[in-house]
Amino acid sequence: MKFYAPNGYERPVKLCEETRKFAFDSLNRKYGLDTLKLHAVNIDDIENLDPLTQHDISIRRIAEQAPIRICEDEKLSGAATLGRAIVHNIPANRNNEPVFSSISHLTVDFRDVLENGISGIKKRAEKAYKKYKGTKKEPFSKSCLSCLESFEIWRKRYLDALKDKPQYRKNYENLLKVPFEPAENFYEAVQSLWFTFAFIRLCGNWPGIGRIDQMLGGYLKKDLADGTLTLDEAREILAHFFIKGCEWINGIFIGSGDAQHYQNLILGGIDEDGKEVTNEVTYLVLDIIEELGISDFPTSIRLNSNTDEKLLRRVAEVMRFGGGTLAVYNEELVIESLTDYGYELKEARSFANDGCWEVQVPGATDFGYLPFDSLQLLQIKTLKSYKSELDFPDFESLYRKYIDDLREYVGIVCKPCFESFRTENAPTDGFEWKPQTPCTVVSLFERGCIERGLSYLEGGPIYRIRSPHIGGLADTVDSLYAIKKAVYDDKIISLDEFMEVLKNNWEGNEVLRQLMKNRYEYYGNDNDEVDEIASMLLNDFADICDGLNNKCGYLFPAGVSTFGRQLEWAPQRLASPHGRKSGEVLAANCSPTPGTDLKGVTGIIRSYCKADLKRMVTGAALDIRLLPTDVKGEDGLNALCALMKGFVSLGGHFMQIDVADAAVLKQAQDHPEEYQTLSVRVSGWNARFVTLNKEWQDMVIEQNEH
Repeated sequence: MKFYAPNGYERPVKLCEETRKFAFDSLNRKYGLDTLKLHAVNIDDIENLDPLTQHDISIRRIAEQAPIRICEDEKLSGAATLGRAIVHNIPANRNNEPVFSSISHLTVDFRDVLENGISGIKKRAEKAYKKYKGTKKEPFSKSCLSCLESFEIWRKRYLDALKDKPQYRKNYENLLKVPFEPAENFYEAVQSLWFTFAFIRLCGNWPGIGRIDQMLGGYLKKDLADGTLTLDEAREILAHFFIKGCEWINGIFIGSGDAQHYQNLILGGIDEDGKEVTNEVTYLVLDIIEELGISDFPTSIRLNSNTDEKLLRRVAEVMRFGGGTLAVYNEELVIESLTDYGYELKEARSFANDGCWEVQVPGATDFGYLPFDSLQLLQIKTLKSYKSELDFPDFESLYRKYIDDLREYVGIVCKPCFESFRTENAPTDGFEWKPQTPCTVVSLFERGCIERGLSYLEGGPIYRIRSPHIGGLADTVDSLYAIKKAVYDDKIISLDEFMEVLKNNWEGNEVLRQLMKNRYEYYGNDNDEVDEIASMLLNDFADICDGLNNKCGYLFPAGVSTFGRQLEWAPQRLASPHGRKSGEVLAANCSPTPGTDLKGVTGIIRSYCKADLKRMVTGAALDIRLLPTDVKGEDGLNALCALMKGFVSLGGHFMQIDVADAAVLKQAQDHPEEYQTLSVRVSGWNARFVTLNKEWQDMVIEQNEH
């Protein structure tokens, strides 16, 4: 069994043959195809009940009827076996259609489960039910108890299935205890984490996992110290966690890929008390990713100025295999960003992601982001679709008008959030949410929900975030810069003439188009003049977002992303002043417009880091594409380490690096049967390249062409 190793590197072998076979079968769709056999339970008979009661009955039937799957030689038990959950719905159908959507973009409080068990959560739920009985919060409190009972039913079905199978005796013994009681050793902790995660997924939700080495490291350290477990044995157990996480691979979903279920991990960094987290589990995770090439757990490393060279080099060794599985946070900047925004230091230090890369406090945050295309706003609103005469005597007046338009548009984007409440202009704690989609299962694992008697979507979590995300950043900055230079500084063309050229999509003006593409150094080339526009725009955007705070039950921190939306935005975009024609697929996240980065990776990072990225509180992702030759040999490893160090020292926020060769991607496009497990970084997730549709594949290929 060979696991696809791009870029010519040979994957090491540390795991036993049985584990490698399990991984091979899972990666090659054995269990994903099995999951498609039953999509959902049926709830045709409960149509006339209230939504929360329908939800609770749905969860109960899922627990009672979902197929029990025990994979050959598995060391961990539990599986999300209903196909509807794969497409972001609670897998309960009425008339063959889903009734409830589900929750993603959150990382739940798995640590609470490990330390206190489901029994601890149940005690809090019982206390809350007594408190809220007879009030309007009683139904939710009752729902919490109902879903916990469903979880117990599901666990009992697994215990019944395992008890007479001697080869799974250890699985059975672990599940007799966890996750309902606190874990006491590493094996129990991994089983507890997996089984809870699997139940949440079975119910249709897509949670991130968070700081896995912090959660599991203490258990492993204790087991190693008392001799009850070896590192090799721990690696085998943890590998099964990763392999089980491939259970939804089926190879038939297209679009943006079949591996984006937000089961992201965080490694390294400091804990709430400022102590280094990195431990044996950190390195075991890197071992497993390196050997098996599993990309279904996008993994981010928290780096700081004191990160150990050993960890940095190990990250580089795994990163150069490609696949985009590893990314990095500059944790010092992220923590400062959060504390500047008002988070307590301990909470800020605990940050993880939402299942992509947006920053949040895990297990305590109702998170959503609100993306929009800043380039369309410039073209259609500020520049009036190039159809009317414009009155901007200087660049400053044009820019200020754009910021005014941006302020108005962000307000429009955020308006539905304000409409989620029955009350307006009340103190934050006085806001009353309108009824939302039932989501009790995730609410059980978010601090605040049980105690407040409020669901995840109705004000339960401690932090309620709706983050406007500006998209098309580089394209907007480059367009503004092109107008500034060509019209106001160099006076190559008047504004009215330029608008006429753009309105006609450069037709008959190819010489001018090439001039605008090639004369100026755009964002991503360490050009202070254009980078100043980017910095100014992000700062003004952050001011706009901050101005929305304290007006409803949400906070509105700023962020930057596209998440591949440059594809869907392209048809609505007009010709751009920096030499691009209408309909072109342009920049991703905080990365430069394709083809404009002329000074290599260091130029891109320097441009990006000139902005005050602390003000992008939920994140500002930078995509970096490297060739296999860039990271080859000892010099390549040293260069990759230096790149990550430079990113931290210059004040970057989040960087996702992929090592890929466009020629290999084109071969995979032509011969998909030979590249079934080839992974690429798409945005906040990884995808097996062959499960992307052609439009997405072409975009990824273009991004990797140098």
